[in-house]
Order: sequence, then C-alpha cells, then structure tokens
Amino acid sequence: MDLSKARGLFFHLFVLFICQPLVSSQDVRPGNVADLFKRVSENIQVKRYSEALNDLNTALEADPTLSEAYLRRASILRQLCRFEESEKNYKKYLELKPGDSAAEKELSQLLQAQNALDTALNLFDTKEFGKALDYVDKVVLVFSSSCLKAKLLKVKLLLELKDYSGAISESGYILKENENNLEALLLRGRAYYYLADHDVALRHYQKGLRSDPEHSELKKAYFGLKNLLKKTKSAEDNVGKGKLRIAVEDFKAALALDPDHIAHNVHLHLGLCKVLVKLGRGKEALNSCTEALNIDEELVEALAQRGEAKLLTEDWEGAVEDLKAAAQKSPQDMNIREALMKAERSLKMSKRKDWYKILGISKTASISEIKRAYKKLALQWHPDKNVDNREEAEEKFREIAAAYEILGDEEKRVRYDRGEDIEDMGMGGGGFNPFGGGGQQYTFHFEGGFPGGGGFGGFNF
Repeated sequence: MDLSKARGLFFHLFVLFICQPLVSSQDVRPGNVADLFKRVSENIQVKRYSEALNDLNTALEADPTLSEAYLRRASILRQLCRFEESEKNYKKYLELKPGDSAAEKELSQLLQAQNALDTALNLFDTKEFGKALDYVDKVVLVFSSSCLKAKLLKVKLLLELKDYSGAISESGYILKENENNLEALLLRGRAYYYLADHDVALRHYQKGLRSDPEHSELKKAYFGLKNLLKKTKSAEDNVGKGKLRIAVEDFKAALALDPDHIAHNVHLHLGLCKVLVKLGRGKEALNSCTEALNIDEELVEALAQRGEAKLLTEDWEGAVEDLKAAAQKSPQDMNIREALMKAERSLKMSKRKDWYKILGISKTASISEIKRAYKKLALQWHPDKNVDNREEAEEKFREIAAAYEILGDEEKRVRYDRGEDIEDMGMGGGGFNPFGGGGQQYTFHFEGGFPGGGGFGGFNF
C-alpha cells in the first residue's frame, strides 16, 4: 500500500472512531437511552454537571423529541439556579408530556427558588441579613442545592452576621469543588481576618492573587491587612523603646484602619489604655479601656487598667469597684491586689475631712504657712465676731481648730498624709496656744461653747 492510500485509510478510521460525538443518534435508540441516563445520573452524583449537560444537549440535538432529556436538563439547570433556561426545559417537557404532576411540582419549586433568591438579594441590600439568610437556607438551597450564587450569598450573609466559623465552613465547601474560586477565597480570607487569624487570611488572599494578580478586592484586602499589621507592630515597638507618645499615635492610627475588626481592636484598645495610664492621661485611658471591655467584658487586664485610670481621675469608688472585680477574676495577681489596696486607701482618705482645704493651703505648705492660715481664719470665724451667724461660725471655728491641731503637729500630719486613722481629731481638754507666742492663751472647750463674751476673749493681738 502506497503512502497516500495509507494516509487516506488513517483519516477514515480517525473520523469513524475518534470524531464521533459523545452521544450519537444511534445512542438515543431505545436500547441506549437507559445507558445515556445512567451516565448522566453518575455525573450528577459526582457534581460533574457540565458533562451531564453536554450528554443531554447532544442527545436532544440527535432527537428533539426525547422528553426525558428535557426533564433531566431542566432539573440540572434548576440545581445550578440557571432559572430561565430551566423553566424553558420544564415547559418543553410538559408540551411533550402534558399533565405530569411531578414536573409541574418541580417547575413550581423552580419559581419559588427564583423568587426567594431575588428577595434575599434585596434583603441583603437593605441590611436585613437574618431574613435574607432564611430565604437562602430554607428555600433557594433546598430547591437549588448546587446554586453557586446562593452559596456565595450565604457566606456573605454569615460574615455580616459575624458568624465567622460558619462562613469558613460554607466557603470551604465551595473551595472543595473549585479551589481557585476567587470570591470564595476572598470571603474565607475575610472570615479568618475577623477572627484575627491573620496568617491564614493572608494565605487565602495570596492564593487568589496568584491566580489573578489584578483582582481589586483581593489586593485591597491583602494590602489593608499588611498595613494594619505594620501599624500594630510599630505601636508595640515604640512602647518597648519607651516612646509612649509616638506609640499613642500609632495605636490610634491602627484603630482607624478598620473599626469593625473587634477581635484585633480589643488588643489595640488595651495597648492604648496601658500607655495612656503610664502617661497619666486618665480620662483618655478610661475611654480606651472601656472600649476594650465593651468588646470583651472578661478581659481582666483591661478591667485592672481601667481601675488605674479611675485612680488618675480621682474616681475612687469606681477604681475600687473595677480593681475588686479584677482581683476576684485573678486572685493571684499581686499587682492588682496592690492597686486595689491603693484604691481602697484613696477612697477612705477621700471621705475624711480635707484639712488642707479647710485651711486653704497646699499639701506642701510649711508650718509657718499653716500657722498664718490658721490665725487668719480663726480671726475671721471667731464666734464673738459673727454674732448674726454664730452657729455657722462655731462650726467653722471647730473645723479650723481641728485642722490646725492635725497639720500643726508634725507626727499627726505625717500619719494623716499616709491615710492613717487619727482618733483624736478634736483639740483635747488641755488647750494650746495656736500661735506659739507670748500673751494671753485661748483655751478651746467645744462642749461648753466659747468663753469671753466680749471681744475676742483670749487672743493677744
């Protein structure tokens, strides 16, 4: 056989055996229809919907009257939520097989799924996420279980509802069928991101970007996360270097990047609070620690730091309340116990009379300044000089005298400044000369009133 004849024979055999369609007109003869539908069923079972549709398309091209093929094709298209195509196939089948109640029921289910998906999308736009999820779960994915659009919508809804574990699970099913689905990679990465599992989130974004380096949403998510981690590290590094004011600005900048990222922001708020406490900025620290506790009310360190912030703002009762709660949650923490003791002492001191305030002097006043203040006020409020308001003057005079007795005695003053109880807060029965000089003494007997009905009875001026 010469070469040209051999080539002709080879071409004839190639066309005969290789180029035959998957389903020929002979395949749809009664004896082969069962095999066709068996193959279609097998492909559907392993979710090879394209292969199943190809077989059915070829079969219908060969025999447009093959009613069962229309029904099978309609069912697959419904599962994939290709609703318009599916509806046409159901109607074609019903033309060939009018009155088929099972097909009519499936067509009704198709319309329900179609309407439910449209409703869910509208509810998503109006931020009614819970209702939208009900439509997807209870209608769309019941009648169209392989609808990728509905599955992706479900993941988005779970993200909006902050069910991040659910979003990870559902997007995982999608990626199991197609590991390179970019939208599923993006959504799953976001779920890990909001759980503060940043390394895993980055891997999802990177995998998507390897497939499509210009995907705008993946790029935004990837570089946004990298920037957040950079700002956070800068804040922590500056705390370690003692650059606290710069650290404050870094923490604030990191928090501004994504206010919704609460799993990460709780640590940023706490870090900011701690730095502000160190800087003595109590009011700002109080706000930052409260933000952290709004996210995680069981965060003991935030509770303790807020107690410290309240000490700075002189909210003694609030400080005791927070530090006591922190100590109950972490009884072995000695730093918290020491801070609580300090707060309780401050609260106790706050309820005492402020002798410095009564004399109108600072806590650093010298003994001579204390004496001058006492002399001035004693003259001002001596009962004999305040005939018209004698009762008020007597009360003021007692306070002034008691203040001088404590602050004018070095030992008592030291004990008072330490917050100790001083039992003898009155003037005692022996009397004293408050000005320490010569002249006539003035003796105070609080129970019996003030002697010397005329003039200033006893002061030698």
